Amino acid sequence: MMRATYFKHILKFKIPSGTSRGILNQKESWFIIIKKEDQVGIGECSIIRGLSPDPVAHIEKKLDFVCENIKLGFDELSKSLQSFPSILFGLETAYHSFNCKDPFLFKDSLFVLGENNIPINGLIWMGGFSEMKNQIKTKIEDGFDCIKIKVGSLDFDLECQLLKQIRNEFRESELMLRLDANGAFNCKTALEKLKKLSDYNIHSIEQPISTKNWREMNNLCEKSPIDIALDEELIGVNSKSDKRNLLETIKPAYIILKPSLVGGFQKSDCWIGIAEELNIGWWSTSALESNVGLNAIAQWVINKTTAMHQGLGTGELFTNNIDCPLTVKDGKLHHEQNMNWNLNFFKKNIISKQ
Repeated sequence: MMRATYFKHILKFKIPSGTSRGILNQKESWFIIIKKEDQVGIGECSIIRGLSPDPVAHIEKKLDFVCENIKLGFDELSKSLQSFPSILFGLETAYHSFNCKDPFLFKDSLFVLGENNIPINGLIWMGGFSEMKNQIKTKIEDGFDCIKIKVGSLDFDLECQLLKQIRNEFRESELMLRLDANGAFNCKTALEKLKKLSDYNIHSIEQPISTKNWREMNNLCEKSPIDIALDEELIGVNSKSDKRNLLETIKPAYIILKPSLVGGFQKSDCWIGIAEELNIGWWSTSALESNVGLNAIAQWVINKTTAMHQGLGTGELFTNNIDCPLTVKDGKLHHEQNMNWNLNFFKKNIISKQ
């Protein structure tokens, strides 16, 4: 008989991480465990408060419902989970994991054999000028050839000064610069700022203005000298027709997919299908999941035909992540053959839950 349970895990940041929504010291995840005899499936429901659309106060009640009705299967259960994208992601992963011989190896690939890797961008958190400069220096020393810098927290001239210093040392061919404004720019002054930022050979900028301003965003996409990528704009857009309407209206250069925020891999695949029809590029990023969610996203991405740098370098952010074969070396995500998952973490938490 198929059974399911879940438990909560608070991930703690090694260093407080600055975002446009404040400083993050910790974040929540829930792990769904599906079991039938010796067969096990594991999935992660990860949220970021202030960004994830899930009604957080009702997550555990919804997880109780999911576990009580686990034998209904993903397709049936997903009908009642449209407002819980984090649970959709975790449940979809758990079922996929359950149907594999190894709950952490979803599909044969050169990546899981340790013979291929995933190029990723190094993430630079918001902070003071010297702090951000030190982060950038460390990432470059660690072998990253693509970095993503959060902008919108410092004085704009200081941010330009930071970018100028980077470009004085590293040409565009040596270092790709991505920016993420998290909607921080004012609609009236955004284009002027984008023109100034273009002096520094920027690959792309995520979400320069806040969401739901489709006309203004489309205008920026038409006139901006920097390619624009949509991120938060995709959250909460569920139907295929609404997805197509958004992309046809705004016409971005790229979309960025966070499976925990858009409702899992099926919904992400739908975004990709529409984007490719419209000649819109894409890449994926983690949404601060533990290594469980990160592993699932990495194995999903590696089977796609994309050469873009992905945003999958978050596994080393936490003091209490789950030990696993994922490592970051020379700006790439690797799956090490000589490393194993810490299964005791799950056994201990399942026992304490019972």
